Amino acid sequence: MRSTVAPVTYRAFDPPRDYPAAAALVSAANVDDGIDWLPTSQVLEHAFGSSATFTPAVDARVAEVEARMAGLLTADWRQRGEKVVHELELWVHPDDRLSGIGNDLVAWGEAHEAGRVAAGAGGPSGLRHEIGFGGVDATANSDLAVRRGYRAVRYFIEMRRRVDGHVPDAPLPEGLEVRPVRPEDHRRIWDADVDAFRDHWEASERSETDFASWFSRPHLDTTLWQVAWDGGEVAGSVMTSVDPDENARLGVRRAWLDHISVRRPWRQRGLAAALIGATLDLLLERGLDEAGLGVDAENPSGALRLYERMGFEQVRTGIVYRKELPLD
Repeated sequence: MRSTVAPVTYRAFDPPRDYPAAAALVSAANVDDGIDWLPTSQVLEHAFGSSATFTPAVDARVAEVEARMAGLLTADWRQRGEKVVHELELWVHPDDRLSGIGNDLVAWGEAHEAGRVAAGAGGPSGLRHEIGFGGVDATANSDLAVRRGYRAVRYFIEMRRRVDGHVPDAPLPEGLEVRPVRPEDHRRIWDADVDAFRDHWEASERSETDFASWFSRPHLDTTLWQVAWDGGEVAGSVMTSVDPDENARLGVRRAWLDHISVRRPWRQRGLAAALIGATLDLLLERGLDEAGLGVDAENPSGALRLYERMGFEQVRTGIVYRKELPLD
């Protein structure tokens, strides 16, 4: 790494022309940090369009060095229970770290989100407002977060296992059945997942934009999903995805178990284990050789222990950093 000596300029994100450079920047930063998310321009454009409270041209900031994108920050917010969480995502190119770019972008993000709240566009003003970095990716920005007064509040774990046919026996509970996913069932499957995740830490209020985004993702393949039904009710599901472009760049054949959820009436019956086991069997049939997932280290349903029993091993621990959002 080197400190940037050329002048740094800052500007708004320009969607018509910035996605290719932004995807390259995110990939370069993630490779350097050991994070296996290498989005194409298409994937990044979809990700940036997946929130009703984030407009790329307004809520993202670019740092340039000699007309080259050197840094990028996005700022979004979500109501999570009785508070509003403003979430920053920061990427700085490995060649431009130790230059102050990250600090400048985060300072902009903090001021930007405070301004949104003051203008009535940053969530309910009567609630507590926090700002921070979230998820496994936050680890890359740990030093900066601490310097700016953020505190560690939660830990998330990335886990992986080989897809090798050695799956612990976990039969589907009696009275339940797994059915193929049909488009007319998307809403019920989505609503059941939302219901199951209400018990999780800082469950967010999901919107119609979230629903539309989830079912329009690049490489969406619901034939990989395992959805358990009890008559007309969705009891639980495992929503799995494969990004062939990312796998090709990484040289792997990996699937991600993106959402694993069981609703309250069907918990403690082995349903999650059965759905994960069926997913691993299906991935083997499809020629995948690795499965990954993420889990809250303090998940109240004991998910971490379950995933370990199903053969997953911890590979990364990420830290969620937060502080109160300064409001005038």
